[in-house]
Amino acid sequence: MTRIDDVARLAGVSTATVSRALRGLPTVSADTRRRVLAAAEQLEYAVSPSASRLAGGRTGTVAVVVPRITRWFFSTVVEAVEDVLYESGYDLLLCNLGGREQLRQRVLRTADLDKRADGVILVATPLRDTELTALGRLTLPGITISSGGVVPDWPWVRIDDRAAARTATRHLLDLGHRRIAHISGDPDDELAFTTHIDRRRGYEEELRAAGLEPDPSLDVESQFTINGGTRAMEELLRRGDPPTAVFAACDEMAMGAISALRDAGLRVPQDVSVIGIDDHDLAGVLGLTTIAQPAADQGTLAARILLDPIVGALATGPSGPAEAGAEQSVVLPTRLVVRYSTAPPRAG
Repeated sequence: MTRIDDVARLAGVSTATVSRALRGLPTVSADTRRRVLAAAEQLEYAVSPSASRLAGGRTGTVAVVVPRITRWFFSTVVEAVEDVLYESGYDLLLCNLGGREQLRQRVLRTADLDKRADGVILVATPLRDTELTALGRLTLPGITISSGGVVPDWPWVRIDDRAAARTATRHLLDLGHRRIAHISGDPDDELAFTTHIDRRRGYEEELRAAGLEPDPSLDVESQFTINGGTRAMEELLRRGDPPTAVFAACDEMAMGAISALRDAGLRVPQDVSVIGIDDHDLAGVLGLTTIAQPAADQGTLAARILLDPIVGALATGPSGPAEAGAEQSVVLPTRLVVRYSTAPPRAG
């Protein structure tokens, strides 16, 4: 039976490099990958991750912690993570906190994960000091995705939320809007997001760069949902003197805002322009202008970074590659996608 070290000898590389090349990790050069694939094909080598895990005392599972799986961003990220894990022969252990405090304590404040998984991925999960301490005691490699707590020595994959918010606000300013409202996240939300903090900061920075002082009467907090966006927009309209444009901290809130505006007899974008952040699956259908973030790419890249030291250690033994470190952290780019929900303000 052909083994991984046979492929390594024929390709002239280490077994760890063979493992990385066969899993498509970006840390392997194109030339090396071609040699490894050619050697594997010549020797008819088939990866057997289950055998490697049994030999190394591994669980073959990666724990993925999300605040609430029903939200678009989280489900998109988890699906991308699972695709990578499946290709590598790993299972996904989903820890859906869902606002349940007892579950949160069990998942984040104990070392139970050491026994149940080979690695941990935290998706937009803010961390308390006690939880940071507990995670710091884990012997597992880990990585975080999107805003949330920063675990010492763990890498992260995310976008620049402040830059995304500045781009959204700048788009509205460039169209000629000056009375721009912001629908932000609720700091008392059960999920305790931190993303909205950076996005509000970016919004305010871009207004000030244009010589405008942020108006507290144009800033409404709500949940990161369609209903949350609807309620926030209704509140803005109740205050009188409606804005000519609205920047919502996520696409779902923007969708809710559009619904409230239409219910109030206002047209989008003729009366009020609306922009969000995400590029939700429904954004194109609804003609929503947005700042597209690569949600799936964040999950894919994070899973590959996390698996690199895990599978590398299986290939080389206990003294193999070190765990992934913070130097592998990545900020992925965002881009403005202009559709039909934004336009110059109506004259007068």
